[in-house]
Amino acid sequence: MKKIILIIALITINMTNAQSIHKRYEQNAFKLVYDGAITNNEKGKVNIHPVSYKLNGIDIAANVYTPADYDASKKYPAVVVAHPNGGIKEQTAGLYAQRLAESGYITITADAAYQGASGGEPRHTDKPASRIEDIHGMADFITQYAGVDANRLGVLGICGGGGYTLKAVQSDKRFKAVATLSMFNSGEVRRNGFQNSQLATIQERLKKASEARAQEAAGGKMIYAGVASITDEEIAKTTTDLYREGYEYYYRTYAHPNSTFLYTMSSLLDLMTWDAATNMDLINQPLLMIAGGKADTKYLTDEAFPKAVNAKSKELFVIEGATHIQTYWKPEYVSQIVTKLKEFYQSNL
Repeated sequence: MKKIILIIALITINMTNAQSIHKRYEQNAFKLVYDGAITNNEKGKVNIHPVSYKLNGIDIAANVYTPADYDASKKYPAVVVAHPNGGIKEQTAGLYAQRLAESGYITITADAAYQGASGGEPRHTDKPASRIEDIHGMADFITQYAGVDANRLGVLGICGGGGYTLKAVQSDKRFKAVATLSMFNSGEVRRNGFQNSQLATIQERLKKASEARAQEAAGGKMIYAGVASITDEEIAKTTTDLYREGYEYYYRTYAHPNSTFLYTMSSLLDLMTWDAATNMDLINQPLLMIAGGKADTKYLTDEAFPKAVNAKSKELFVIEGATHIQTYWKPEYVSQIVTKLKEFYQSNL
């Protein structure tokens, strides 16, 4: 009887979650799912502008946020926002883009090529070269946008977008100020496992990725890594904060149909030989790296930060008490982060 009651309770929770998610997504005209999201454009307030552009022949879907009382004849500083792994522009990347627009910046956040509402086949390809090119592409577009001062361009990379940002700015000197939030070194983690938990299986996983690539080349079925869906019970049993809270964020509280934890298995051929923290000495711009004090991913920021030996200035800002995923949405942490970002960009743009 207890087991039956538990099953009924889980079903009820899942139905409630599904209804809540559906309501959040469907009620917003721009399909934004973060708290405090714009519901409609109003004169005198921050406005959102869905845009699209071509990047290497692929259609990129993006949102541009303009400050209150935006005047295209004036000049504004701008910030590019790169979304997390598995994330899209309607989630935390949009939240920070909107909050920075509230502070007077024109901002852009785009779905990565092959992901979200952007084009590209095969779907869910997650290769470093593409993700870095996405950041260059956002810079291409926003520096041509009416009212943008191309000489005052900053960037914010969140989670995996933070790792790719560290790479993009090593060569792209259009970016005059560089910030990362909860930086995730996708190459290191895909290679070594989270917190170096899969060192013994590197060659085995490379073999699987190679076989997946061979199957694709032969016209066979696409093989995916990652998680397509998950039960509440499975979430509860997940031991790491990053993945347990990540599943809750992406599949429950801030879910969006365009967001997924999947990526092509063959992407590992590129990911596992790549590292966000190499050539950090090429970064000569001001650098701000933000991480939660309780984040189980903080070691990735701690590894990269000391390597930025030529940054014009650099600061590691720790949000005490915050886990990785909590920096995506928790109001008290978001407020601290936005305040810090405003100070940083105001000083350097």
